Amino acid sequence: MAKIIDGKAIAGHIKQKLKTDADKLKENGIMPGLAVVLVGNNPASLVYVRAKGKACDEVGIASFQHNLPEDIRQEELIELIKKLNADTPHLNEEAVLETILPSKDVDGFHPFNVGRLVTGKPLLQPCTPYGIMKILESEGIEISGKHAVIIGRSNIIGKPAAIMLLQRNATVTICHSKTKDLPHITRQADILIAAVGKPKMVKGDWIKQGAVVIDVGVNRLENGTLVGDVDFEEAKAVSSAITPMPGGVGPMTIAMLLNNTIDAAKRQQQKGIFKGLK
Repeated sequence: MAKIIDGKAIAGHIKQKLKTDADKLKENGIMPGLAVVLVGNNPASLVYVRAKGKACDEVGIASFQHNLPEDIRQEELIELIKKLNADTPHLNEEAVLETILPSKDVDGFHPFNVGRLVTGKPLLQPCTPYGIMKILESEGIEISGKHAVIIGRSNIIGKPAAIMLLQRNATVTICHSKTKDLPHITRQADILIAAVGKPKMVKGDWIKQGAVVIDVGVNRLENGTLVGDVDFEEAKAVSSAITPMPGGVGPMTIAMLLNNTIDAAKRQQQKGIFKGLK
């Protein structure tokens, strides 16, 4: 029977340290902040934004939310981002990425930050893959020399996760919608990461005995139940460790967002951007 990885507990330990870091910054007159720009009223995004705000309160990070109508003109959105770039709080915005200063890109999506990640000199890293690496590290799971298989090739999870695993000396295979005989490939994985967005797609017989399974998926069934991309009951019978949904990767994504916010504030302090604040 697999060990159930408690992402919420790991995230809690990270947030405790971040609270100490935030307190130290505030002692020097610096108030770290996270600005969230939400365009439209996507229900899943609203839930995530509320969770971010709650996590900010726990750590002691100021939280700023900008709710914008779905039909906002791009010029108005860019103007808001430029205003936030000039302000001390940090922001989280997916649209018009290149407008955001890389130093305030706490999601780690800006091409500059992606380039730094690819070259092995990361600054602000994408939060979900970063959280996955922290889970593996916290659980003492060996990465070097292992075969990691990722289902999903998105720019925000699949691709950066592959880069991070490569930098830790894993052999990485990325699977996607055009991959032939997917179960044959996933059965080779020592570490299997599912980030495809299809409920319970990965079955127990897709998984090698003793593999580590990281389920990134968040899917809501017709009855309202949240499930991952992995059939949890089947998978836990064959894997050595597995993340649940909820309570696995999700809390770690938010924890690493806060980690990036504190990290960005520290870097700006070191560079003297916060002039006159001692």
